[in-house]
Amino acid sequence: MTDATPRRDPLAHIRRVRPDGAVLYFCPDVLQATARRFLAGFPGLVTYAVKANPRREVLENLAAAGVGAFDVASPAEMAAVRAVAPEAVLHYNNPVRSRDEVAEAARHGVASWSVDDAGELAKIAAAARGGEVAVRLKLPVGGAAYDFGAKFGVGPAAAADLLRQVAAAGLSPAITFHPGTQCEDPAAWEAYIAASAEVARAAGVRLARLNVGGGFPSHRSGTAPRLETIFDAIAAATRAAFGAEAPALVCEPGRAMVAEAFSLAARVKAVRADGSVFLNDGIYGGLSELRDIGPTDRVRVVAADGTLRDGARRDRVVFGPTCDSLDRLPLPQALPDDLAEGDYLLFAGMGAYSLAISTRFNGYGLGEPVTVARL
Repeated sequence: MTDATPRRDPLAHIRRVRPDGAVLYFCPDVLQATARRFLAGFPGLVTYAVKANPRREVLENLAAAGVGAFDVASPAEMAAVRAVAPEAVLHYNNPVRSRDEVAEAARHGVASWSVDDAGELAKIAAAARGGEVAVRLKLPVGGAAYDFGAKFGVGPAAAADLLRQVAAAGLSPAITFHPGTQCEDPAAWEAYIAASAEVARAAGVRLARLNVGGGFPSHRSGTAPRLETIFDAIAAATRAAFGAEAPALVCEPGRAMVAEAFSLAARVKAVRADGSVFLNDGIYGGLSELRDIGPTDRVRVVAADGTLRDGARRDRVVFGPTCDSLDRLPLPQALPDDLAEGDYLLFAGMGAYSLAISTRFNGYGLGEPVTVARL
C-alpha cells in the first residue's frame, strides 16, 4: 500500500528523509481535480484507461471524484476495478482476447467491447449478450507522439463491413478509435469523427455510441495543453458530422487523467568530469517513457537540504543506474551548472505508465509512492 500519511510536499520529504532510491510522490487532490475537469468538460461518458496507472489508490480517488466507468484491457484490470468500485461500468476495448479472457470478461459483466476482426467478433458475440460492440477504426492521421494504428484497427471500408456484422448479430453497434498517445491537435479527433460518420452511413447503421478514445495530452513541456479546446472540438465535430443522429460520446483518458498527480524524484549518483550525470532511475524504471515520447523540461533540481538549484542550465547526458549502456535518456537534459552528487531531479507529470511499466532490472526500480498534500 502507498504511504497513507500525507507529507507536505516532495521538497519537505527530501529534506527530512534524503531517500537513496527513486521516489514517486502522489497527490490525491490533483488527481481528483483532474477527474472533475474531465467530468465537467467532456461532452459524454468519461472512462479511465486503467493501463496508465492501475494502482489501488488511483482507482479509489477516481471513484471518489465521480468516475464510474473504466476502460480495462485484461481480467487483471477488471479485478482491480471491481476491488475498489464493485458497481463500476467496465469497457473492454482491447480488441484481441483469448477465449478464457472472453469468459472472464463476461463473468465481470463487461458492458462494452471492441473488435477489429470478424474472427474476434465471432469469439465475443455470445458473451456480449446483445450489448455494445464497437468497431475500431484506424486512419493515417498525425498529431500524436506515436501512432496506435500500427497494431489495432481497420480502414473505413473494412470497418463498415464489420459494423454491419455487429448489427446483424443483434449487438449494439458503435465505433471506437484512438488518435495516438499525447495528441495535442484537435484536428486528429475531427478527422476521425468525420470518418466515423461516413463509415456508419456506408454500413447503413445508426451508431449507439462513438468512443473517441484516449490520446489526450498531459503537460510535458512549455504551456499546459488546454483540454477544453479538444473537448469543444469533439463536440462540434460530432454535431457537424452526424447532425440529428449524433451518437452518445465516450472517452478513455489515461495519461492526461493521471500524469499530473505524480512527480518522480531521482537522486544524482555521480557527476562526471565531462558533465554527464548518473541517476538512480532510468529507462528501465520510472523514466521509461522518456525513451519513447521524448524528454520533458518540467524538471526541478533539489539539493539534499530541500533547496532548489538555480544555476545556469546547460545540456547534459543523463544515464540511469543499470549496467546496460542503453540506459540513458534519449536526448540531453538541461540541468543547472551547480548540480552536485546527492541532488535530486524532480520530474513533474510522471503518473502515467511510470509505475505500470517500470522494471526491477539490476535491483533498481520504484518503491511505494509517498502521498503528499501538494506537488
